[in-house]
Amino acid sequence: MLTGLESAELPADAIEVGRIADAWGVKGWFKVIAHSADPEALFRSKCWFLLPTERGLQPFTGTAKISMKESKHHSDSVVATAVGIDDRTAAEALKGSRIFISRSSFPSVAKDEYYWVDLIGLDVVNREGEALGVVKELLSTGPQTVLVMEYELDGKIAERMIPFVSVYVDEVDIAAKRIRVDWQTDY
Repeated sequence: MLTGLESAELPADAIEVGRIADAWGVKGWFKVIAHSADPEALFRSKCWFLLPTERGLQPFTGTAKISMKESKHHSDSVVATAVGIDDRTAAEALKGSRIFISRSSFPSVAKDEYYWVDLIGLDVVNREGEALGVVKELLSTGPQTVLVMEYELDGKIAERMIPFVSVYVDEVDIAAKRIRVDWQTDY
């Protein structure tokens, strides 16, 4: 195993938050592709859990724990450095690794704010109680976020999109795993 990585168990509440893209510079920094437009959870967590790349050479197996020195915004991306990753070669070895952090490391959200990961898998129903689908993913379109749902239509899987804005979204109930919206099945 690489210096700086220690063998670990993936926490039960681990969430995948990004992937290591490549080395950045010569002093062990690496570039991160964050799965969120606001990678605050990456910045706040002092400990990341890595799973090796699915392709190419795997410098480690299983789950590895890495202690972070620093992570920050740089231009349009995120860069980071960790204990024991002291040169470009070590940083390059991490390329493709998937990054997980414990959900308990996530910053608290304000009322009516949600992590996307919490919305995936929720049932979406309209005011009349008609099922509109299950949230498969969310898309950022710039001015707004869009819920992408899957539902069955004539025995086939179809997609439906609804803007995730207060004019259409009446209620998000994480505990009940449901989102209630002002939307019709024929929109």
